[in-house]
Amino acid sequence: MTSDAKDLVTRLVREVMVERRLEVVDEVYAPRPARAARRWIEPFLASFSDVDMRVIRLVQEDDVVVGRFACSGTHTGEWVGHPPTGRRFSDVAEVYFFRLSDGRITSAWGLEDTAERLRQLGLA
Repeated sequence: MTSDAKDLVTRLVREVMVERRLEVVDEVYAPRPARAARRWIEPFLASFSDVDMRVIRLVQEDDVVVGRFACSGTHTGEWVGHPPTGRRFSDVAEVYFFRLSDGRITSAWGLEDTAERLRQLGLA
């Protein structure tokens, strides 16, 4: 794999999460994981109207790219059972592992600081 793998993850963040271009999910993910990705991306974007996600660092080893991200957004839709607060969370830490094959993401696994997101939204 080349730096194209990191470019693919950067594209996912920029075009899907920030620009809200959900059709790009089908371009960056293989078909099966694309369906799974949509099941969490679509509700998240519906809950937070102005998501901003910054790539802090990408590290690649073989067919895996690990990304550290900072996510911000305003809570304008229901999220995990919580009605909209109108509050904003900023720079919540996220780390994801992406496995790639044939120029597409075949699996993704990650950790998000949900406790910090809840705290900033006044929900914890």
